[in-house]
Amino acid sequence: MLPPRNAPVSRWAWFARRLAVVLALIGTALVGWLWWSSVLPGSYSAMQMGKPDYGGGPGADDAIMSHGAHTAQAAEAAAPGVQPVDVTELVADPGRTADVRVELVARTEQVTPPGGEPFEGFTLNGQTPGPTIRATQGQLVEVVLRNDDVTAGTTLHWHGIDVPNAMDGVAGVTQDAVPAGRSFTYRFVAEQAGTFWYHAHQASHPQVVGGLFGAIVLEPAPEADAAGSAPSESAVQGAADAVAVVHTYPGGQRTLNGVVGDAHHEAAPGAAVRVRLVNTDSTPTSAWVTGAAFRILAVDGHDLSGPTPVSGKTVDLTAGGRVDLEVSVPASGAARVEVPGASLVVGPDGARADRAPAPRQAVDLLAYGSPADTGLDPTRADRRFRYDIGRAPGFLDGRPGYWWTINGGILPAVPMFMVDEGDTVVMTVSNSSGEVHPMHLHGHHLLVLSRDGERSSGSPWWVDSLNVEHGETYEVAFLADNPGIWMDHCHNLPHAAEGLMTHVAYSGVTTPFRLGRDTGNDPE
Repeated sequence: MLPPRNAPVSRWAWFARRLAVVLALIGTALVGWLWWSSVLPGSYSAMQMGKPDYGGGPGADDAIMSHGAHTAQAAEAAAPGVQPVDVTELVADPGRTADVRVELVARTEQVTPPGGEPFEGFTLNGQTPGPTIRATQGQLVEVVLRNDDVTAGTTLHWHGIDVPNAMDGVAGVTQDAVPAGRSFTYRFVAEQAGTFWYHAHQASHPQVVGGLFGAIVLEPAPEADAAGSAPSESAVQGAADAVAVVHTYPGGQRTLNGVVGDAHHEAAPGAAVRVRLVNTDSTPTSAWVTGAAFRILAVDGHDLSGPTPVSGKTVDLTAGGRVDLEVSVPASGAARVEVPGASLVVGPDGARADRAPAPRQAVDLLAYGSPADTGLDPTRADRRFRYDIGRAPGFLDGRPGYWWTINGGILPAVPMFMVDEGDTVVMTVSNSSGEVHPMHLHGHHLLVLSRDGERSSGSPWWVDSLNVEHGETYEVAFLADNPGIWMDHCHNLPHAAEGLMTHVAYSGVTTPFRLGRDTGNDPE
């Protein structure tokens, strides 16, 4: 009922008040709808996350014809004449005998790093980092993971190794989390050579921080020299080889190979040592060498072409990334490989090695080394994708917050990048989110083509973990040669849990595994 014309409150004020009430109710309903629509089911398939993006390749026309309809069935549909494949079928030859066999037992226990303080964490075979696994290119590696008492369950992901999809170790996508008292066997052929690492991919942030990780080194296959002789015993055994695993445990305890402070690798004066640096933290870091020049031999398990000596510069080491440095021991004293808060002294036992602050300038891998053939022609790409990282307010699984976005969407409203086997894929990754993101694609390596429009001019720069600073844009390419459903996410693991993750999926590949609060599978 309207107020009388002579009432002290004008009719317009009355209308304004009621309009405000109506708008408030509409706003409340809208917020409620946004909250409700963001809540993920208790059990769902990874293929239900997001809208299939075909990058202009096969499947794109069908998506347009269906007006953007997207379902798990549509994303998993095989190309005409192609038989659908379950991820559990994507394995190494089951009849082949393992060349290298390792058993790892995961336990929950109190850990005290040498030189550090105790914390409640995890171990593999009673230690953290877990044992370094070594194999030779071409060998079949078999690792039995036994979960003694990790109540949340656990898995192992082989970071940077292009394993068959069933062995990728992602809970809810390629397997179920291994519950306490059970085991899972991983089998893969070491097709690559280089420095890699393994880590939990179930509740990955707390489990990795707490100790469930280790290094894996894949040596090149032995080859005869020009005269036809076999390699020396020391070369085969990798005597001039030092693994240097960087990790920050709870309480901010920065370690190298699990030791707070200095670690040591004994080497004679004049020896050239391959130092395999592995960054297992969720944040990027840098490394530098004092007392000697160095060369960058490899990045993320790929040898560089024409590496040249470096002095007075740092090397960027993103989260999950690896760099192999060749360090020559000086005639007197020792060299020190440093990262913030920890270092590795390389030289004779007891030799002194100076410390130095981090140089201000970093090696630019876009121009380091010399060009070489990549075997990939990105100018003839079959698919082209955008991966635009941003941030926006909204709801993630019913939780209000300021979340990471991919192409403007908050998980699960993110793209699912669809490919076919044999595709050459070009992806443009840009970051306008305000923070750095170390991006990691499982099962493949990315060739860096350009950064902010500047083309790569040095050695081919292949990565599986790419540091993308705020404001940067990278163009990368890869060959879709490993069928499966592969995570493509930020390796700052809390960022992944906050929505910065999606998948590269091959059409026709299906998964029986489920994600969600009712499944016990929580990869991040």
